[in-house]
Amino acid sequence: MSKKQRIDKILSNLGYGSRSELKKFCKNGLVKVNGKVINNPGVQVDVENDEIIFDGEKVTYKEFIYLMLNKPDGYISATFDKRDPIVLDLIDKEDLVFEPFPVGRLDKDTEGLLVLTNDGQLAHRVLSPKKHVPKTYYAKIEGIVTEEDIKAFAKGVTLDDGYETMPAELIILKSDEISEIELTIHEGKFHQVKRMFESVDKKVIYLKRLSMGKLKLDENLELGEYRELTDEEVKMIEERD
Repeated sequence: MSKKQRIDKILSNLGYGSRSELKKFCKNGLVKVNGKVINNPGVQVDVENDEIIFDGEKVTYKEFIYLMLNKPDGYISATFDKRDPIVLDLIDKEDLVFEPFPVGRLDKDTEGLLVLTNDGQLAHRVLSPKKHVPKTYYAKIEGIVTEEDIKAFAKGVTLDDGYETMPAELIILKSDEISEIELTIHEGKFHQVKRMFESVDKKVIYLKRLSMGKLKLDENLELGEYRELTDEEVKMIEERD
C-alpha cells in the first residue's frame, strides 16, 4: 500500500523547513522527485517508492522516531511543564519535528533509560498493565537491605495506599548503612520503587533505570545525551526473558 503525501508536508515533517519556506525552495528548483524538478509544493509523492532529492542530497523518509535518552536529574518526563525543564529540552531541533514524547515517566530526580517516540501504538503496548514489561533499576538505599527484603519483594509488598505489588526481583550489591541494589519490577505504579522500599522502612536516595524489556541503557551515553534506537533495539523494548 503506497503512502502518498504532499511533498511540502513530507519535507516539513523531516525538518527541512516550514511550509512557506518549502514553497520558495520548490520555486528555486531545490526539490526533485525521481530526477524531475518539482516546482509545486502540493505534488503528491509516494514516500516508500519515489526518490526525493533536496538540494542535491537524497531524503530518507521515516514516519516514526525512537530515541534512547540517558535522563539526568532535574528534568520532568513530560512534553510541557510550567516550572521545570522537560526531557524534550535535551532533544535537538531536527528530532523535535517528529514530536516525540516519553514512553512512561521517570521521576524528576531519577536518572537513566528513557525512551522517547512518536509511535503511539508502541507506547500503548509497552505501558499496558497487561504486558508487564520488566524494568530494572539501580538504587542506593538509606538502610541495610537484607535477605528478608529480598523475600518480601519476591512475594510482593503492600504500598501506602493498600496496593499489593507483583513479585519483584531484588539483588543486593552492597548491604551497609547505604546499601546498593538492583530491582526488577513488572508494573509501573507512581513512585513505585521508592514506595516499595518505604514499605520495608527504608529510603531510596538515588535511583537510575538500567533497562526496559530487554533494552539496556547504552553505557556510552553521558547524562543528558541520547541517540536513535536500531530496529532491533525497538523490538527489545517489549521483550521479556
